[in-house]
Amino acid sequence: MTRYSLPPAELDVIACLHRQGEATAARLREAMQGYRPMSHGAMVTLLKRLEAKNLVSRRKGPVGKAFVYSLAQRRSSTFRNVVRDLVQRIFHGDGAALVASLFETKPPTPEELEKIQHMLDDLRAKGAKERK
Repeated sequence: MTRYSLPPAELDVIACLHRQGEATAARLREAMQGYRPMSHGAMVTLLKRLEAKNLVSRRKGPVGKAFVYSLAQRRSSTFRNVVRDLVQRIFHGDGAALVASLFETKPPTPEELEKIQHMLDDLRAKGAKERK
């Protein structure tokens, strides 16, 4: 897949589709109204751009002319690319700086710390196996 960067409006649509699973342009507009109000035409334009980037797919809806949109790729793949771009553009490739910034913004709960510790343990074990 080619590298791309997502403007904030496109990223908001991707995040909303992630939460919705699938939705029409009207449903996305309704869901985003509180934090990113836009016209129907603007939403359709964003969806077409995302479709051109192979991030969103559409199918004919069950009724009328409306299309139903969904993420074209696995969610983890889409977000991995977005995070990779964020780390490069904002943190100059320093993943630890990203994590530090995240924890300063929203300190992890004890449950999240436990999950993070398990991830770190798995990464260390994987690294040890690769060094052998």
